[in-house]
Amino acid sequence: MSIDHPSFGRIDPNRVIIFDTTLRDGEQSPGFSMNLAEKLRMAEALEELGVDVMEAGFPVASKGDFDSVHQIAQKVRNTVVCALARSGGRNDITSAGEAIRPAKRGRIHNFISTSPLHMKYKLRMEPETVLELIEAGNRASRQFTDDVEWSAEDGSRTDPDFLCRCVETAIRAGATTINIPDTVGYSTPEDMARIFTDLRTRVPGADRVIFSTHNHNDLGLAVANTVAALNAGARQVECTINGIGERAGNAALEEIIMVLRTRHDVLPYTTGIHTERLLRTSRMLSTITGFDVQPNKAIVGRNAFAHESGIHQDGILKNAATYEIMTPESVGWNRTSLVLGKHSGRAAFRDKLKAMGYENLEEAQFNEAFSRFKDLADRKKVIYDEDLVALVDDEVRDHARIRFVALDVTAGSRRPATADLVLDVDGARREGHAEGQGPVDAAFNAIRAIVAHDATLQLYSVGAVTEGSDAQARTSVRLEEDGKLVDGQGADADTLVSAVRAYVHALNKLLVKRDRAEPAALDA
Repeated sequence: MSIDHPSFGRIDPNRVIIFDTTLRDGEQSPGFSMNLAEKLRMAEALEELGVDVMEAGFPVASKGDFDSVHQIAQKVRNTVVCALARSGGRNDITSAGEAIRPAKRGRIHNFISTSPLHMKYKLRMEPETVLELIEAGNRASRQFTDDVEWSAEDGSRTDPDFLCRCVETAIRAGATTINIPDTVGYSTPEDMARIFTDLRTRVPGADRVIFSTHNHNDLGLAVANTVAALNAGARQVECTINGIGERAGNAALEEIIMVLRTRHDVLPYTTGIHTERLLRTSRMLSTITGFDVQPNKAIVGRNAFAHESGIHQDGILKNAATYEIMTPESVGWNRTSLVLGKHSGRAAFRDKLKAMGYENLEEAQFNEAFSRFKDLADRKKVIYDEDLVALVDDEVRDHARIRFVALDVTAGSRRPATADLVLDVDGARREGHAEGQGPVDAAFNAIRAIVAHDATLQLYSVGAVTEGSDAQARTSVRLEEDGKLVDGQGADADTLVSAVRAYVHALNKLLVKRDRAEPAALDA
């Protein structure tokens, strides 16, 4: 049966709304953070990917969050821009409503905990008080927009009878989408099927709203639970690029989409996603967050379409369908990897980047990337796609406050290592000199000499971008300060320069995260 929705009009019964929460729930991943410019870039990529709704942030949390939601609402034209708010927050709803005001299509997503455990220990509220806040939150949200979503936090562990009362209250108060999250990733597919079947059968008015599923991956069941919810009548999927999110993350958008496309024979659902953009969107997020997906990650991991077994390779050569259930090209992979050389010009370089999905580089970023490419071509015999991805990603990372300029290091077995470093800090050239127990320690100490901070190094990891002794190094760094974690990445043909670039990237992200605070607790 079709449903009339304020943002989408009449919706086909098998049309699944893709609600992406990368910019909100995804950004809560330990070590992840984005500044305003990065969020705007990501929002543009999500719109080009074809998501129906993007949850842009939690406006009441900070001025930075409010500004990012407000500016995304101004920029995005085709996708619904959603702001998160607590059902019982005095200022939450107003802040969310003001943040989405410029949006062509805006949504307020209000939530409150409904499980016995959360109500008793987190909210310290009685069930009747929670019901009152659900009604008040949804009625207040309708003052700003006709597109209102309500979520039962920890809904999968909520008493079924009370959950029905909560959903009925939300619908009566004006909610047009009802979301039942598996907040702690506890449920099984059978649980999800039971919950959505129960609600759609028992709750008055259930046929007038869209039911939504939001699954965390603590037991590795997020995508399976999402599919089960769809089969039980949910028609909105809440997910993130690369599955990022709190703890073990959320259901991965790219996995859900390719499940629906590949198994359309048993899952007859449609979406508006352009699958050939999945890989470039995944890579953009990895660049921004400084966090690569694991090699064996489904769909977007670098081994997703790799075949090493001789039997598998023989089958693939004879007919790709023997071991591949989807084509690499369908999600954005390019089968060619050998590219360009030291005699390649700017036009060829620009065309190659465009083919790889780097279509919106600023001219300054392009110029610096081309300069680094020419330098790399002089030092490296063979340049691969992965090399270009590494150096271009390094240029488009967050360099808002601090930027690497130059590094000189002396090291050996007979004396302490020393580092002379030049950074650009808030537009001013700064120099630092330091010693250390090795070249990396000296370089990091030089950063501290220029930019004083109390963060501690939690992780330092180096890998090769491609094979060979002349391969570029890709370095990952994690910093911690007052409980805030940030990850940074850097790449360079020089391993020490790669390390400094990674540390500077993490430090830039830490400066952004310092300005954020948790919203005040709700009053019982």
